[in-house]
Amino acid sequence: MEVLKNKKTLQDFIERQREMGKKIGFAPTMGALHDGHLSLYEAARAENDLVISSIFVNPTQFNNPEDLKKYPRDTNRDISILQKSGLVDAVYIPEVHDIYPEKAESSHYDFDGLENEMEGKSRPGHFDGVGTVVEELFNQVKPDNAYFGEKDYQQLAIIKKMVDKKHLPIKIKGVDIYRAKNGLALSSRNQRLTEERREDSKVIYETLIKVNEWFRVVSISEIKNKVKDIFDDQKGMQLEYFLIADENTLKETDFFYKDKSYRAFIVVMVDGVRLIDNMHLD
Repeated sequence: MEVLKNKKTLQDFIERQREMGKKIGFAPTMGALHDGHLSLYEAARAENDLVISSIFVNPTQFNNPEDLKKYPRDTNRDISILQKSGLVDAVYIPEVHDIYPEKAESSHYDFDGLENEMEGKSRPGHFDGVGTVVEELFNQVKPDNAYFGEKDYQQLAIIKKMVDKKHLPIKIKGVDIYRAKNGLALSSRNQRLTEERREDSKVIYETLIKVNEWFRVVSISEIKNKVKDIFDDQKGMQLEYFLIADENTLKETDFFYKDKSYRAFIVVMVDGVRLIDNMHLD
């Protein structure tokens, strides 16, 4: 596996691969890798000649400077995980100036309102940061296909929108949420929880399963009350929000329309660690 530590090295590598006519699959990360990330590379491996990872903690998508400082970083561990997986041909580990040559600040994007829903309501500018770094990485890596997990469903929708609006020649592929045996969606943040609390947190997934059972059987307001009751009974957990939204617009709904598809979204604080999850509703 090649370890590419600056933009020039990456560009030389990509040029060689393109000359050989290789199809490139790419999944960018912020490190702290786990099996959920590897599931992206498994998907990429099946559809491409070459698979590239990137590790870059993007400063422009953090609203709170403390969160940026606390974000887990262990590049040597991440490289080792990628090497042992055998799924990745190269990993790009840029410095800030490789992505932001002048100043680390975001461009402004119009995502047709997707950026104003859910996470966007409490994190102004966050998705501008996501759009900026992903567009720059796309321009540098020049992938044919790019892979993102459905755990961050709003981010996936926004990247699809950006690629469409910018007319980028890249196919965006969503990959199913990778879960622990107890159903908890894998996340880099999970590493900050004790094993006991990770086990307790399976209630998040179990709640989404129940929501899918209640879907179209009881009203959305009743579902919301049931979800609130579940987390009122959980020690050390606070329900930040739960909602059901149109999968295409991400707008919250209070009524089910037969011709639309819906997804449940949930955010729970567990001992100060923010866990997010979602589920398509059948």
